[in-house]
Amino acid sequence: MQRSGGIVGNSGQPWVLRRVRLTWLSFMLFFILVFFPLIAHYYLTTIDEAGGPDKRIFGPRPGGELCEAKHVQDLCRIRESVSEELLQLEAKRQELNGEIARLNLRIEACKRSIDSAKQDLLQLKNVISQTEHSYKELMAQNQPKLSLPVRLLPDKDDPGYPPPKSAQNCRLHTCFDYARCPLTSGFPVYVYDTGSYPWGEKLDPLVKQAFASSVKSSVYVTDNPNIACLYIVLVGEIQESPSSPPASPLDLEKQLKALPYWRLDGHNHLLVHLSRKSLTQNFLYNVSTGRAAVAQSTFFERQYREGFDMVVSPLVHALSEPNFLEVPPQVPVKRKYLFTFQGEKVESLRSSLLEAPPQSFEEEMEGDPPADYDDRIIGTLKAVQDSHLDQVLVEFTCKNQPKPCLPTEWALCGEREDRLEVLKVSTFALVISPGDGQLVASAGCSMRLFEALEVGAIPVVLGDHSKLPYHHLIRWSEAVIMVPKPRITELHFLLRSISDNDLLAMRRQGRFLWETYFSTSESIFSTILASVRTSIQIPAAPIREEPAQEIPHKAGKLAGTDANMADNGDLDLGPVEVEPPYASPRFLRNFTYTAADVYRTWNHAPGPFHLFPHTPLDPVLPSEAKFLGSGTGFRPIGGGSGGSGKEFQAALGGNVPREQFTVVMLTYEREEVLMNSLERLNGLPYLNKVVVVWNSPKPPSDDLLWPDIGLPIVVVRTEKNSLNNRFLPWDAVETEAILSIDDDAHLRHDEIMFGFRVWREARDRIVGFPGRFHAWDVNHQSWLYNSNYSCELSMVLTGAAFFHKYYAYLYSYVMPQAIRDMVDEYINCEDIAMNFLVSHITRKPPIKVTSRWTFRCPGCPQALSHDDSHFHERHKCINFFVKVYGYMPLLYTQFRVDSVLFKTRLPHDKTKCFKFI
Repeated sequence: MQRSGGIVGNSGQPWVLRRVRLTWLSFMLFFILVFFPLIAHYYLTTIDEAGGPDKRIFGPRPGGELCEAKHVQDLCRIRESVSEELLQLEAKRQELNGEIARLNLRIEACKRSIDSAKQDLLQLKNVISQTEHSYKELMAQNQPKLSLPVRLLPDKDDPGYPPPKSAQNCRLHTCFDYARCPLTSGFPVYVYDTGSYPWGEKLDPLVKQAFASSVKSSVYVTDNPNIACLYIVLVGEIQESPSSPPASPLDLEKQLKALPYWRLDGHNHLLVHLSRKSLTQNFLYNVSTGRAAVAQSTFFERQYREGFDMVVSPLVHALSEPNFLEVPPQVPVKRKYLFTFQGEKVESLRSSLLEAPPQSFEEEMEGDPPADYDDRIIGTLKAVQDSHLDQVLVEFTCKNQPKPCLPTEWALCGEREDRLEVLKVSTFALVISPGDGQLVASAGCSMRLFEALEVGAIPVVLGDHSKLPYHHLIRWSEAVIMVPKPRITELHFLLRSISDNDLLAMRRQGRFLWETYFSTSESIFSTILASVRTSIQIPAAPIREEPAQEIPHKAGKLAGTDANMADNGDLDLGPVEVEPPYASPRFLRNFTYTAADVYRTWNHAPGPFHLFPHTPLDPVLPSEAKFLGSGTGFRPIGGGSGGSGKEFQAALGGNVPREQFTVVMLTYEREEVLMNSLERLNGLPYLNKVVVVWNSPKPPSDDLLWPDIGLPIVVVRTEKNSLNNRFLPWDAVETEAILSIDDDAHLRHDEIMFGFRVWREARDRIVGFPGRFHAWDVNHQSWLYNSNYSCELSMVLTGAAFFHKYYAYLYSYVMPQAIRDMVDEYINCEDIAMNFLVSHITRKPPIKVTSRWTFRCPGCPQALSHDDSHFHERHKCINFFVKVYGYMPLLYTQFRVDSVLFKTRLPHDKTKCFKFI
């Protein structure tokens, strides 16, 4: 126990010592940390007080003496600067708080204004809605919706109307079944197969083949006889054969009645007889055709039913197309002979070739009135020839065997080529009607008329009883001089008194009539259908538009607006409308056109709004406008008002409330230039859409980003690289106005707007910017193309020009193919061709706007126009086009259009007069 306790006692003593030491150490640390700083502070304070106030070391020094220390001066300046900034920030904070308070008050006022405006807007919407409702009610009352007429399709054996008392009394209202031809039927025509009736095998093979070819190309022919409006039977010309004599009238009547759709009386049937010779068989004479109409070249008075039957032209070019380059030019106006006539009439030769001078009309009138004036005509024409006052050629005896002809008719002499050579040097060509007044139309006279019109000799028809082809629709007085036979003694004076301008106008009109109605088998067949269709007042079928095969493309960033493009310069145009795309209204005058504009559409050749070479049978434009072309059913897109001639011109600029245009831009592998040009169109007023004609066989790059201009951009793929693609009537173009523009043309927005407004007041013209003119080269006796600055112009380049979509149809479907072929051959001259076309149709020059003469495109690749051969090709184009047209249609003008306020200094106290368009 002791040992254990000793051990404990010995071991407890060091532990206590250690505890004492720790206590002492803690006390010393506490003393040092607490009392030593106090002692030091006291001591230092005592030193400052003992040394006096001037020798203080640690105490504060009066008067800012501390700042005199060099190392503290910077800190003092910083303190003062920060203090000043804090004061400024505080003042600014107070100012901003005041501004915030004011803005809050304005916000509250704006909120109250917005609420008031919303209420006003709601009231306006209600008023507009009520007005629209009232307008619809008024429109419903005044213009109720019309449903299509119910089409009546009679049974196959339907007898139809009761037969007229006499076949001679047949007229459309008595012998034609209108129920089979509703206005909306489209005028379906069924043509009998020539092998389905007995005399079909006897038809002339050339006539049969040409007729079949024309039938295939017609848009009206149908294979369904049950819906047909008109049934056509080709009855001639029959090939003469001694082994098979023609059928008797009784047998022919039986064969006609045996036709499957004759329906007892043949109503709505048309018997067509096309003749290729001057003597044609009139085998329908004394044949009762019932209610079937007859179309042929030869008619006797008792056979012809006025307003029902039809006098047609002979079929001269059965299968061959006329060569326009072989047709003589229309100038000079005066030719070698004043007039010519070659023919022979056996019945009159014996009396007319006597040496005794003819009796005067006074002497003849003292006795019995003359039954035939042919003797008087022969004597008078011989006297004119012998007088040598003018060079004339009259031959009343054929050098070779005359062509067969009808009794009392003047037979043709020589071959057709020989007769044409004489007519090519003749100013006038005499056509003497048959001496028998009962023969109102003959193939021989029609043949003379056809040949004269073909070569530009103005026909002079002696005899007012003759009926010329389609006389009920064509105003022949504009191309033919009709002279009664008793005025033969005044004929020479009459022909000498006609001015050169009138002669050229008649020659041009005659060329138009020949090309439109007589030149080919297709035109003859189409004209026959058009004559019937127009007579029963059915609108023409729409013409086809060119389908646009769109190339998909990606739109990139939103295009910006170039400030330079928006600069108006000297053009003060006033306010503009900013509207979403708005297409021109379509098909507004279908029935007005058919009912009111018959003569206008058939008779006027190249003149204002008149076409060449087309017929009224041709389809109308799907978007119907106010052009009514000469002899055509073409009616381009319309803006809702206006019409042909005066009516069309009445729809002027500001009088059309809403209208836009389409940009058609031709491009070829110039992507960067194209993108820049498209971006410049951003924000352009009146723009409907942009149609980019991609003329390259290689598609655009896949990574090409097209600018977003806020309007549709339609990229059209073309079948081949052709400049003619610029003027194709694309179905994507939904406006009347087209702005044709090159991808490198730079135009300001105000220039485009002004050009569009000018075009709206001259819709039948080309309105554009760069002007050019043609000139006559005396040394080489040819036409030249000139781009120099001049005081006159005759062309406006279509690289930046407005024109009517109507001309796109004419350029692509109507203009002679030879012109388009030359454009493809040279890859040039498409703009010249369009200027020729429009000037030929309107007989007006284009309109140039602004002073711009050329375009500058910095950084653009070199264009085709910079090639050395460019101008030489354009010289050749002009001369070739003149040959095709037969004359120079371009007209000079010194007229240029600028804005009303162009370079006008306006006083500051005057407001500008803006024209709201």
